[in-house]
Amino acid sequence: MIGRIINIDPEIMGGTPVFFGTRVPIKNLFDYLESDVTIDTFLADFEGVSKGQVIKVLAMSQQLIETSSNILNENIA
Repeated sequence: MIGRIINIDPEIMGGTPVFFGTRVPIKNLFDYLESDVTIDTFLADFEGVSKGQVIKVLAMSQQLIETSSNILNENIA
């Protein structure tokens, strides 16, 4: 079981959301993916981040998008 995934601490990277236990910003993952770089390459470049953490962040992002879409669609009607 994976514990905490994201850490937001003003003492770490000025409060930028990072992968828990690292100083790797979550945004880096999305920057890599937007540049068509694979998750495996991301993991090789940021060895402190686990594949489980990446999968969980992506799942959390999907849930946020789905929830936001539902809220936005309700406000359109």
